Amino acid sequence: MPGLTIGDTVPNLEVETTHGTFKLHDYFNNGWTIIFSHPSDFTPVCTTELGKMAAYLPEFEKRGVKLLGFSCDDVQSHKEWIKDVEAYTPGCKVAYPIVADPKRGIIKQLNMVDPNEKTLQGTSSHLELCISWALITR
Repeated sequence: MPGLTIGDTVPNLEVETTHGTFKLHDYFNNGWTIIFSHPSDFTPVCTTELGKMAAYLPEFEKRGVKLLGFSCDDVQSHKEWIKDVEAYTPGCKVAYPIVADPKRGIIKQLNMVDPNEKTLQGTSSHLELCISWALITR
């Protein structure tokens, strides 16, 4: 089943975000919205990418475009992580909401996840270590 494409109507789901709970269509308000996602909070690349979105927010706002982030982490995790995002993006505030979807229900409804990863929960919490020794013989 393909995900959303240009011209599709996003379902009017009620979402919990860093800016409170709201229905998606109320947030869109018949305007343009860029929806973007990241796999997990506190990941290095995601931190810099969301920081860039925060830095570009004034340009999007000039054009009447809203931003809306999605992730499978909970609201509290998002709020803690936003502190890191802002620390790595001096002078920028993450002023757009980030949707919390810890049970992955929303991303499944929007078909925003690889079918093989519908139950995967963020990054591994254990350290994977591989040690190899070079052996040189003459």
